[in-house]
This record gives sequence, C-alpha cells and structure tokens, in this order.
Amino acid sequence: MGEKILVTGGAGYIGSHVVKQLSQLGYDVVVYDNLSTGSSTAILDGKLVIGDLANIEQLFQVFAQHQFGAVFHFAASISVPESLQQPLAYYSNNTVNTLNLLKCCQKFQVNKLIFSSTAAVYGETNDSPVIESAPTNPVNPYGKSKLMSETMIRDYSDTSDLKYVILRYFNVAGADISGRIGQSGKKAAHLIKVACDAALGIRNAVNIFGTDYPTVDGTGVRDYIHVEDLASAHTDALSYLENATENQILNCGYGKGYSVREVLSSVQQVSGVNFPIIETGRRKGDPACVVACGDRIKQILDWQPRYNCLETIVRSTLDWEKKKLKHNLV
Repeated sequence: MGEKILVTGGAGYIGSHVVKQLSQLGYDVVVYDNLSTGSSTAILDGKLVIGDLANIEQLFQVFAQHQFGAVFHFAASISVPESLQQPLAYYSNNTVNTLNLLKCCQKFQVNKLIFSSTAAVYGETNDSPVIESAPTNPVNPYGKSKLMSETMIRDYSDTSDLKYVILRYFNVAGADISGRIGQSGKKAAHLIKVACDAALGIRNAVNIFGTDYPTVDGTGVRDYIHVEDLASAHTDALSYLENATENQILNCGYGKGYSVREVLSSVQQVSGVNFPIIETGRRKGDPACVVACGDRIKQILDWQPRYNCLETIVRSTLDWEKKKLKHNLV
C-alpha cells in the first residue's frame, strides 16, 4: 500500500469521491467521519473511523495509531441559511474543529494538509471571473468560519513545516460517472439536484429567485464544477505537495458560468420532463454572477478537468437521483 492518508468527512459528498480516487491511486485511506450528513455506504475503499473532530482525545488516538503522511479536511457544516440561524454551531464545527485537527497535525508532525474551502470567503464580489487575490469579505457565518480556518492554517504554517493547498470551491454538482456514489445529504439544495428532483417528481416545482439581474437572461450565473473533476484537483494537490516549496490557495471552477434558466433548460432536455418553474424575487445576498478564474490551478497543479460540460454534469446527477429513488434512498 502507498502512503497513509487521513480524510475527515470522507463519507460525505465530495470527500467520498476523493477517497475513491485516492484508493484508485494506491493510497491507504482512513476516513474519520461522524456520519451526521455522510453515509458509510459512500466509502468504497479504506477504513472508516466513526468519530467527531470535537472529540480531540479520540482524534489523538487515531493519529497515534496511524502514521499519516497527509490530511484532507472536508468535515464541515455547509448550509448558508443554516449558518445564519446557528452561527455558533458553525464556528464550533467548522473553525474550532479545524483547530483541533491542526493540534493533532502539530503533535504528530503531519506536514501536508489539503483544505476544503469555498468561494463564499469572497462575499458579494462584483469581480467576474474571481481571482484568488480578490478581497475576502464573507457575508455569512459559513463563509466566515471557513476564512477563519484558512487563516489558522496559514498562521500555523508560518511557524512550522506544514505545507498546504487550500481549495476554494465554486458550485459543485454531478456524481460518480459509474453511478456508485453521489450527493446523499438530505439537506442538499443545490440547483441542479433540485431540478433533477423536480424532473423525477420528488419536488413539485423549481423556483427561480430573481429574474432581473444584469445577466444574459436576467437570472443568476454560476460556475458549476463536476465533483469528479473537483476530486482530481485534490489528488493533484497531494502530488504537488510531495515536492512543494510554496503553499497555495486555488479556485476550483471551470471559468465558465451558466444562468439558472440555462441549467433548468438543460435538466429538462436531459430528463425529457418539463417540470413547473416558479419565478420569484431575489434572495438577499445572491450576487448576479459568480465565476471562477481557474488559470492558476491548471498552471500550478497541472489540473486537467475531464467533465467540463453542463450536460454531463446534469446527466450524472440525474442518473444518481434515479438510482436513489429506485432503491428508496431519498
């Protein structure tokens, strides 16, 4: 077996796809997850340890038992609306628990970290595409909790031999191309998943929040990245850290945006179902256009996305949602 890797939150949506790819590359993976939103069935390979990052004593034991060469940190709460209602829970689960993880890395001299961050750290930016050097001004506790974690990682690295890659995700969608794993969280409310649910009759309709934005068709524009490409960005980041001399903060997106109407039209075409669409007013805090500048990740990690196609993203999502419905997993 190859190097032993710890993946926190590895039973979740993105984490499980990364675990799958790490295992395919020959790494020995240990998943640490409390299964609050993830599922043990999503772990196709590797060892699962059920535990919470808040339990630092258990986390110490896991680090002591295994000699980890690197850590991937996905475990977090990710709902913006929920973060507005429960800010302290988000600072506890996202920020304090990252601190616990860094303490373990320090104690057991683990010097490679890949952190799951978010474009929410930029806040309501008017820049499009968004570059990594853009000001960070998050407008909700979710984004703030992630930015605080980024800051702790950077500060700790400055005083240690820790090398890191922080990946800021834009809009993640899609599922394992072979249909084995996908989005399973009951609270998932991403547009493509919601539209696929409507196509399958799980939802009655899909809402468009705002039709008067200064965009091509008046609806919000977002950069959607396939989860398999996002996962490969993480494995590329690990390869980079093997010989890295510099730490990196990198956007994860294709650099191309699709409007809400374009996404819904694609789901209708792929599914063959013209589900109802309800137009309503804007939501507070929704910017008109959020698209990543993906130049640096391609240049620095030699990242080469394979599924940069809206139809492919939609089709893999729809196939996965059909499988969940067939096996009564919804």
